[in-house]
Amino acid sequence: MMNAENPAEKINAAVYEILTSEDDGRVCKDIPDAACKEQPGNFIRHVTALGLTKTGDGLLDPKLVMSWLLTSLGAPAFIIGLLVPIREAGALLPQLVIAPTIRAQSIRKWVWAFGSLIQGLCVVGMAFVAMTMDGARAGWGILGLLAILAIARSACSASYKDVLGKTVSKSTRGTATGTAGTIAATVVLVFGVILSIGILEPSVETITWVLVVSGVCWIVASGVFISLNEEPGATDGGGNALKHAISQFSYLWTDPQLSLFIATRALLIATALAPPYFLSAVGSQDGNALGELGPFVLASGLAAMLSSYIWGRLSDKSSRKVLMLSGLLGGVALGVAAALVQSMPGQSAALPLAGVLFVLVIAYQGVRLGRATHIVDMADEDTRATYTALSNTIVGVLLLVAGGFGVIATYFGTSAVLGMFAAMCFGAAIAARGLKEVQAD
Repeated sequence: MMNAENPAEKINAAVYEILTSEDDGRVCKDIPDAACKEQPGNFIRHVTALGLTKTGDGLLDPKLVMSWLLTSLGAPAFIIGLLVPIREAGALLPQLVIAPTIRAQSIRKWVWAFGSLIQGLCVVGMAFVAMTMDGARAGWGILGLLAILAIARSACSASYKDVLGKTVSKSTRGTATGTAGTIAATVVLVFGVILSIGILEPSVETITWVLVVSGVCWIVASGVFISLNEEPGATDGGGNALKHAISQFSYLWTDPQLSLFIATRALLIATALAPPYFLSAVGSQDGNALGELGPFVLASGLAAMLSSYIWGRLSDKSSRKVLMLSGLLGGVALGVAAALVQSMPGQSAALPLAGVLFVLVIAYQGVRLGRATHIVDMADEDTRATYTALSNTIVGVLLLVAGGFGVIATYFGTSAVLGMFAAMCFGAAIAARGLKEVQAD
């Protein structure tokens, strides 16, 4: 594969071969020879940097940890309700506008590294706010920092897939992201266990220090990513950001495969939107008793840990089939969840729903890895950043609109919403059948 000249290179090559099981004939499917020489080292750097940021992400967890922290600090409920929309949509919506600026950079690892550094500093800033403020001041301070974090995350997302496509071969990209997900899920699972059984007291002070650790993960990841060996890429497509953003929508009708992929991904957001409704169904949304959410935390962490690497490997074989299987699995899980909520009252459904959540999170991990691998492999060097930004922007808008599901739940019940989510997943599985086998190209 390569002639390792020092112990670090030998270790990188050995770990790379263990994780990918690649033979020399498949090492460099679509990257330059210069990048091929650096592939084992770059692969390990990707796994390390992404594993660190995913760990930081899991420790931050706006749906659980941040909502508990703001509740404990006495922040108004409406601020707590803005955490997830600002985090998710804020990370996606700016990408179409910032993509041309990223495109103008021949070396794009610096964009990701800077974005990771900003995210880390924002999280450390949140910890400082939690230490020194309370009430609405703490809520607005943390929310403002989360908005900055989301924009930095947007830059990272828009640049990462392009860097991944330039530095890691098509046959191993899903393995890199899947391995990173497994590492992070393991760390978060351990955190959930020690929090649930009382080794760590769920106090403001404890969660504040957890945020510091989370921020440090992002900062260290920034330094790791800078050490990537990235070859200069094409810089066509820069210029006026807004004008370019509008023109990029033309890809939706000039490339039917992109449109179909975005439709599939849009339907699969059901796997991400559903978990809070599980908690709602068992009446555990007050955020004040973190330990009561233990079964859900453990189910989610265990599912991510067990499935991320496997989904990554499968995505390298066929990301199309991964999206199909994820849609089917998510649809079945959500259909069962809808039936449980309809037939079992409140807390009695907690453990069965935790089991269903385990299956749903497995499906969600497949969605995340399948969609990331597919869009990188379906695009080329000239369109990869644009396709990623366009897809993320459209899905970001849909995530904002998805707030309407809460209204449906209010009038028709949680079971109805879960049933709709199940139908969306089955629809996604059908749509994914029309995608091309991009790994076969």
